[in-house]
Amino acid sequence: MIANFLSNLGPAFFMELALDLLLVFTLGYCILLERRLAAVRKGQEGLSRTIGELNMAIAGAGASLRALKAAAGEAAATLDERLKRARLHIDELSVLAASGERIAQRMECAATQRGGMESAATQRGGMESATTASRAAARPAAEMALPSISIMSRLERSAQ
Repeated sequence: MIANFLSNLGPAFFMELALDLLLVFTLGYCILLERRLAAVRKGQEGLSRTIGELNMAIAGAGASLRALKAAAGEAAATLDERLKRARLHIDELSVLAASGERIAQRMECAATQRGGMESAATQRGGMESATTASRAAARPAAEMALPSISIMSRLERSAQ
């Protein structure tokens, strides 16, 4: 019975059966491809969002760099100005220190000359008055020398 049925079918039936099977496989493969394409489209949308966010981040970074360059330029200009003023102050302090040293040397010479006069007075017997006079002469000299010493010590501390 089955053999009789198969003998009546002929080659056209088998060809159609093969084509039907190929169509079913093609339909299944199309469904699979459609799912993969949907995943690619979804990934493409995510990628385009990521690219947009990256572009915004790059634009923000560029603006930040420009602001940083401007701030660095301003800081450099301020630093240059302060360095120029500091150099002027250093020059002025050097002149003042040198002037103070000269004044101190002159006062030492004057005190030494007075001391020589007072030592002659002590040899004559006025020992107490010579000591008092030398102390009185030394006090203004020391007071005048102190500002130059303090200026020099401040300069040395600032140089360190």
